Amino acid sequence: MFTTIAIVVITIFFFSAAIRILNEYERGVIFRLGRVIKAKGPGLIILIPVVDKMVKVSMRLVAMDVDPQDVISRDNVSVKVNAVIYFRVIEPIKAVIEVEDYTYAMAQLAQTTLRSVCGQAELDELLSAREKINSQLQEILDTHTDPWGIKVATVELKHIDLPQEMQRSMAKQAEAERERRAKVINAEGEFQAATKLAEAAEIIREHPMALQLRYLQTMREMSAEQSTTTIFPFPIDLFKPFLETMDKTKKEEKE
Repeated sequence: MFTTIAIVVITIFFFSAAIRILNEYERGVIFRLGRVIKAKGPGLIILIPVVDKMVKVSMRLVAMDVDPQDVISRDNVSVKVNAVIYFRVIEPIKAVIEVEDYTYAMAQLAQTTLRSVCGQAELDELLSAREKINSQLQEILDTHTDPWGIKVATVELKHIDLPQEMQRSMAKQAEAERERRAKVINAEGEFQAATKLAEAAEIIREHPMALQLRYLQTMREMSAEQSTTTIFPFPIDLFKPFLETMDKTKKEEKE
């Protein structure tokens, strides 16, 4: 009886130590007496108890938030910058044997790289050329993590915190720029209006009756308004002889 119980216990211990089940997104790096055999999975994995040891590695995409870093830009502006990194393990054996803790190592490398790249850029470039900064960060990180069997898919700058003085200066600059644009637009409108008035004056000069029609239209618009003032139209033709006399006198004086 005792022997049967011992056999059952040993069998249960053997199977519990020998059988492992890995999910679709997991791989198991097998060490046999301290040496790497290969990476197995997913599915059912059978190990030799005591002899084999397995280290699980997740193959899923990991989103890592990089802590805010104090950065001094190339134009000597102090800012706080943080980012998010998307990476995944593509070679589980390298991720286990080449680096002790690839997640911690990735976080430290990302912080130093973020400070280095952002410190080489000016503030305007950090604010307006984020795609360029993201590409530089992704390229540098991917190069350094390739020996670890890790692929950096994307790096994105999240927040750039500016000092209060710099925020006020940028607000004043933006306000001045809006005022400049408003003045330019106003000047362009005045120029277009003057051009149209000059064209209208030329038409009226060539066709005097157009001025009469415009005069009558103005009188109609004024009569439609509620006003106690009464305006009587005065025919402009009455001034024509007087104007002709003045022109004749000027020509005689010039001669």
